[in-house]
Amino acid sequence: MTQKKAIRIGIVGVGNCASSLIQGIEYYRVHSHNGKKETVGLMNYGLGGYSPADILPVCAFDIDKRKVGKPLKEALFSLPNCTKPIYQNFEDSRFTVQMGDPFDGVPNHMKDFPEESRFVISTQRPSNVKRILRESGAEILLNYLPVGSEVATRFYAERCLETGVSLINCIPVFIASDPHWAKRFREKNIPLIGDDIKSQMGATIIHRTLAKLFTDRGVKIDRTYQLNTGGNTDFLNMLDKKRLASKKISKTEAVQSSLDIPLSPENIHIGPSDYVPWQKDNKVCFIRIEGRGFGGIPLDLELRLSVEDSPNSAGVAIDAIRCCRIARDRGIGGPLISISAYTMKHPPKQICDDKAKELVKHFVLGRIER
Repeated sequence: MTQKKAIRIGIVGVGNCASSLIQGIEYYRVHSHNGKKETVGLMNYGLGGYSPADILPVCAFDIDKRKVGKPLKEALFSLPNCTKPIYQNFEDSRFTVQMGDPFDGVPNHMKDFPEESRFVISTQRPSNVKRILRESGAEILLNYLPVGSEVATRFYAERCLETGVSLINCIPVFIASDPHWAKRFREKNIPLIGDDIKSQMGATIIHRTLAKLFTDRGVKIDRTYQLNTGGNTDFLNMLDKKRLASKKISKTEAVQSSLDIPLSPENIHIGPSDYVPWQKDNKVCFIRIEGRGFGGIPLDLELRLSVEDSPNSAGVAIDAIRCCRIARDRGIGGPLISISAYTMKHPPKQICDDKAKELVKHFVLGRIER
């Protein structure tokens, strides 16, 4: 039985993804009243007795001078954020964005690009994250740091372990899927979800579905690629190929797990392709699958997907947040297997999407522990 109260969340990285998530929470709060529920765009409106309107941001951290020290509602729309607005008529924020420690969150090559496209580091001293998490009453911390922020992600994971705050790791730095970190969260009995959030209808989920369809229909896949372009800071950050090792592992394994026999490395290429500034938060994905059908006759498929990148994962995050809260209500700690498999590209255990969806239902109903 859940204790009905607000789900208090903190945010690390007030970028486009965080902006879409917080705007979306307000959108569904405002558009669901008098018994009417706005459900368009949600995988689940109600989950374990919680609606999107039950999610309450209570603290946030960033390193950009245009966001640090500003009310959250202002920071969400500050450069270099460029996602399309969902809902902008916010009430006054109850808190301001706090300065984080940059660590490895900002690659050197960004300084060669205009300020409106990149991070501009604030000169303020980093705040006391542990104190802010405790004073704000945050229960769950969402990690939206840039890809490749290995040191910074581990720093915030440590602060969660010290304060009892759950972590939802939305980026491809391996925490929930790393046995060492998983063990530490399990020993502290703190729920953990990760790693690397899926989109609602994104390149990876579509690629996984198509790969499984080929396999289910008896078509042998010989080779495949997925190429993505975009114009937000995520794609600018990923121009530094050294930051992409875990990202490529995460996306590649997500697709490979849909195949009965994984492809050899030279026959599968999945990862960011290029940064196109004028695309802003629009992501364009190109997928090609080459295979052989009946009698060994070749066939191939090509697909182009265009989608606003950041809102595409916001509804997925809302489900992860609510399942994390359900686990906290029940006193369940450690990596949450079902919701991680359903919402993340590199979970502790890869499970096909339809099965993962069913397991989440069983988890919410209390039929399975995690």
